[in-house]
Amino acid sequence: MKEEEILKKTKIFGRLKQVLHKIKSEQKKIYLKKFEEIAGFSVWIVNGKFIRKNICEDFVNFGQHYHFKFIPKNEFWIDKEARHHEMYFYVEHLLIENRLMAQGTNYSRAYFKAISAEKKERARSSVFKKLKNFFKKKKPLNKIHKKLWINNKDKLSVWIVNGEVVRDFLDVAFTEGSHGYIDSFIPKDEIWIDDDIFVSERKIILIHELHERRMMKNKKMKYLQAHKLATIIEDYCRKHPKKVNKILEKEFCLV
Repeated sequence: MKEEEILKKTKIFGRLKQVLHKIKSEQKKIYLKKFEEIAGFSVWIVNGKFIRKNICEDFVNFGQHYHFKFIPKNEFWIDKEARHHEMYFYVEHLLIENRLMAQGTNYSRAYFKAISAEKKERARSSVFKKLKNFFKKKKPLNKIHKKLWINNKDKLSVWIVNGEVVRDFLDVAFTEGSHGYIDSFIPKDEIWIDDDIFVSERKIILIHELHERRMMKNKKMKYLQAHKLATIIEDYCRKHPKKVNKILEKEFCLV
């Protein structure tokens, strides 16, 4: 899924007061650990799984107040599942995005300015320097694929991938999962699931990607329309975990 989905397009926008009340009453479940203080902001490691289930399913990796109104103005939130050294990239991103939006820049412009700065920071990392020669002329899947999770005969393969490598070299906005009908660097017969995702959430993310992919492939839907339908199903699965396996089986039957 793409984090550049604007918050006002989600159902959270219309029930902000209720969400703020829930955050206040569930602070111990949301706030896990303070990461650092920087430029007047408290950077918190938060329980992204709880937030996606109970507050906003579009919260992935990180966020700040002007994108997610339920985050206090003086705080940055980073999902617990993020790799420790990637957190510094996210803080750099958030500082720029927040400053520009506070000055009146719209989210899309602020996001892409922040992405540009994040890319520069990633290019200085040890992971980037180690692998950059492999990516100069091609996209070596053996450096991206970590584990074949599901092989649905000749129709579809689901891979757990190295999310950091994808973000470093292919798409800095990659998070949770994606497929070839959104991203051209992914083979059309594959779905990629970020290895940074909690194992307990992987099936729900896969259901989202399967449904979204099917809508785009078979129904010829545009991404935003397919994503909206997939998000509705994802939200239902988060609230009804006992039905996840059955829904996943059904989605695979429809591939």
